[in-house]
Amino acid sequence: MVTTISKPSSLIHEIRLEAVGQWQLFKFSESLQFRMEDLLDKKKADRLTPDEVSELEAVSELDRIFTHMNAMLAAQDAG
Repeated sequence: MVTTISKPSSLIHEIRLEAVGQWQLFKFSESLQFRMEDLLDKKKADRLTPDEVSELEAVSELDRIFTHMNAMLAAQDAG
């Protein structure tokens, strides 16, 4: 059984730092990355449940936050 999530903050235990070149970047755990890909596949097939829609929205929001933060870290080092 998969537990659904309604807030990105509930995913805090799924966050890790990974060395990529000279930077330490925020990344998803392998299990969360796999879950996000699974949800995206289900979305493409139009098979998401209402709970999974909420879960995908939370994971996607966290992905947007990580992308922004990682870009800011990279820009800070470049400047």
